[in-house]
Amino acid sequence: TNKMAPWYEEAEFYHIYPIGLTGAPRKNESEETVHRFSTLEQWLPHIADLGCTAIYIGPLFESTTHGYDTKDYKQVDRRLGDNADFAAYVKKAHELGIKVVVDGVFNHTGREFFAFRDIQEKREQSPYCGWYKGIWFGGNTCYNDGFSYEAWRNCFELVNLNLQNQQVRDYLLDVIDFWIDEFDIDGIRLDCADCLDFGFMEQMRARTSAKKQDFWLMGEVIHGEYTRWVNSETLHSVTNYNLNKALWSGCNEHNFFEIAHTVKRLYDMGGCHYRNLELYSFADNHDVERIASKIINKDHLGVIYTLMYTLPGIPSIYYGSEFGIEGKKEQGSDASLRPHLEL
Repeated sequence: TNKMAPWYEEAEFYHIYPIGLTGAPRKNESEETVHRFSTLEQWLPHIADLGCTAIYIGPLFESTTHGYDTKDYKQVDRRLGDNADFAAYVKKAHELGIKVVVDGVFNHTGREFFAFRDIQEKREQSPYCGWYKGIWFGGNTCYNDGFSYEAWRNCFELVNLNLQNQQVRDYLLDVIDFWIDEFDIDGIRLDCADCLDFGFMEQMRARTSAKKQDFWLMGEVIHGEYTRWVNSETLHSVTNYNLNKALWSGCNEHNFFEIAHTVKRLYDMGGCHYRNLELYSFADNHDVERIASKIINKDHLGVIYTLMYTLPGIPSIYYGSEFGIEGKKEQGSDASLRPHLEL
């Protein structure tokens, strides 16, 4: 069978953090919708000129602050625009031959999500008590809710969903159907995939593949045996943090053995074949410092990108890094890694 490779195996990605890039306010406090997709559209020809064939666009759906504290999974964040704006953006990207992958934040919701609000209001009587992990009416939180719950890394603005509850799974699977129907997206990058329930990921893979044949699922995974996630049952790909670390520290320390060792380990992990392990490669992203800030000798930037593009994997450029911009974490804040840029 001489079937063409799916688009994602050949893709070169451009990664955008939209709240940052457009200069939107970091807190979602205004009632009005501000249309900023025109800014994002200005970047599309540039992205095409770079040779990128896909965009991974960070959190887009209505949230309270940074986008990962979802308030409404079916509404584009009013700081960026409305649903029609995003649908038009995807259409323009598609016209340029660029696929669009969005952030799916399914491990947790924000505190303004309707199910959490219902529990705050109705307490034990809420039908949504089983939607979250560890709801306990004998406890309390820093927000003085009068009950406690499990939060992502004890960040209490992020309430952990109970993905073993089929009602929650069905709700989220319907949300994904809605995104495909409404916006014609081509894939999802799963936030905190290393925390997600495997049964949920299996249902998601079956549902999305049936709905859109070449739909791509990529998970954010930091450490571990990547084949637990990347296989025919769960996800197509995960973030290759192993290679990311090897690239910059190997170049900084002239330790190319570290890079070779990592590549060999990934090869072995794929059952001595890279075809089985199509990982997502990156030099930097919205969670780590810009590669231009991490590299001691700036002349090595070319080496890092050459390795990233030529080693097996799906290469990705984080917006602005093609210009060699810098960015360091300041007082634990990621703000400077997600800057407002004008093309």
